[in-house]
Amino acid sequence: MSTKTGADAEMDAGGTETMTVREAIRSALREEMEDDEDVFVMGEDVGEFGGVFEVTAGLMDDFGEERIRDTPISEAGFVGAGVGAAATGSRPVVEVMFSDFLGVASEQIINQMAKMRYMFGGKTEMPVTVRTTEGGGMGAASQHSGTIHTWFAHFPGLKAVAPGTPAAAKGLLKSAIRSDDPVFFFEDKMIYEQEGEVPVGEDFTVPIGSAHVEREGEDVTVVATQRLVGESLSTAEALDGEVSVEVIDARSLYPLDTETIVESLEKTGRLVVADESPISYGVHAEIAARAVEEAFFSLDAPIERVGVPDTHVPFSPTLEEEVLPGEEDIQAAIRRIY
Repeated sequence: MSTKTGADAEMDAGGTETMTVREAIRSALREEMEDDEDVFVMGEDVGEFGGVFEVTAGLMDDFGEERIRDTPISEAGFVGAGVGAAATGSRPVVEVMFSDFLGVASEQIINQMAKMRYMFGGKTEMPVTVRTTEGGGMGAASQHSGTIHTWFAHFPGLKAVAPGTPAAAKGLLKSAIRSDDPVFFFEDKMIYEQEGEVPVGEDFTVPIGSAHVEREGEDVTVVATQRLVGESLSTAEALDGEVSVEVIDARSLYPLDTETIVESLEKTGRLVVADESPISYGVHAEIAARAVEEAFFSLDAPIERVGVPDTHVPFSPTLEEEVLPGEEDIQAAIRRIY
């Protein structure tokens, strides 16, 4: 999907504003709520408290308790309520504080949200967006530090996105809220303060299913998600003059933009996939499989995967640092194949 639309087109036009990821998400929520009175937000502490990571701060003042709804601590209850609201004409944005607790609502997600439109022959729309945080780095222990977006990219009937920049965060969230299918929007809690240029204007969106080349290169392609997009860009800068690294923000996990990845591999011939989830059976494997299927004869070296070993994220800061992937791991992977 190499045509310039959305963020790319507006950035070329010069209409941008510097925002953090947090501000970009809040801006997307505000714009969509102003544009469509059927959009409302619900979840634990999203109202008066402003969200555990302050993403929804100030929205209750603007839109009131009817549209910024605090819920009981019951993921099964309020995710199920979101499914019902979406099926009956609203566009709920359901915030689940930590992605690790999505399992509590697995029945509502797997058997209802993902299947309802299919089981009714397409006659029932399911315009629900589930926002949730994931990732380690805060010393929050394993029940609050997982990266589990692979689960939701796997289930038919669901879309899953995991932005790595403020522009991607704003544009993808607006597209998610407008979608008539359920979308899981995964926010890396460690990049809320990351700044970047975001196209201005309520018409700005990022299409779900589109990746973005954040940095062009000639020797190695790194496809990354969330926090590891920034880590990959730092790695590319550090290796500049020695290895020319192209960095792609995958942005959308399902649907996946295979075309942009293949176009890059036809140029570089080498691939590193960097995603902060367990290595086995995950996003890494799917991107590697697509690369082999679509660009086998362009590959000059084995595909490298950078992620979390097949373990939970430890509470100990030293051990957490050991298992979480970062710039050193990405650089080592690049050096192994170039």
